Amino acid sequence: MTRTKTMLAGCALAAAALAAPAQVLPPPQNVLQLQTTGTVEVQQDLLQITLSTARDGTDPALVQSQLRTALDAALAEAKRNAQPGQMDVRTGNFAIYPRNNREGRISGWTGTAELVLEGRDFPRITQTAGKIQTMTLAGVSFGLSREQRAKVETEAQAQAIERFKAKAGELAKAFGFSGYTLREVSVNTNEPGFQPRMRMQAMDAKVASAEAVPVEPGKSAVTVMVSGSVQLR
Repeated sequence: MTRTKTMLAGCALAAAALAAPAQVLPPPQNVLQLQTTGTVEVQQDLLQITLSTARDGTDPALVQSQLRTALDAALAEAKRNAQPGQMDVRTGNFAIYPRNNREGRISGWTGTAELVLEGRDFPRITQTAGKIQTMTLAGVSFGLSREQRAKVETEAQAQAIERFKAKAGELAKAFGFSGYTLREVSVNTNEPGFQPRMRMQAMDAKVASAEAVPVEPGKSAVTVMVSGSVQLR
């Protein structure tokens, strides 16, 4: 009987604990939310040239075969000059899709294939693109290599952090406090991708035989954002 009473008493205490309202913590006071950025512009050192070709016909297998022949020839020419990091070669989009007539029936097939040349050796890439005869120019884009991006990220991050600290100290004094302590912070970096300088339909772009494609890089902006909260004191 004593054991039963003890168990009942324990259950009653547990039930009371569950029924008790949770302790409500007071909201934090004198907390300031901040956000700053640091931006550094740097010369683009990565070039991407996209070559493409298109075929039309009533037989999808024949259209696919023609595309593969053109792509294989372009790949063979490109691979002669390929060098890791300086000029990497990869295939892009390869697709065949139907064309419908007014009645909604398939009247033919259209296919496209792409070849992408990418790297840091601009002359090698542009000269190779000019030698490829089975495809035409579809687009030129510029970007940043990993090494170039990492180099300026450090500088942009330092700018953003110093601005965060300066702004926190300035606002703390403006609100009548002597200083602040850091509560939480996050650091985010943008990822600038390839920026197109030219985009055109492949059938309209003509690349002269054995002539380098003219290109001119610009600059990319690397931005680091620091955001968080500080406790004014």
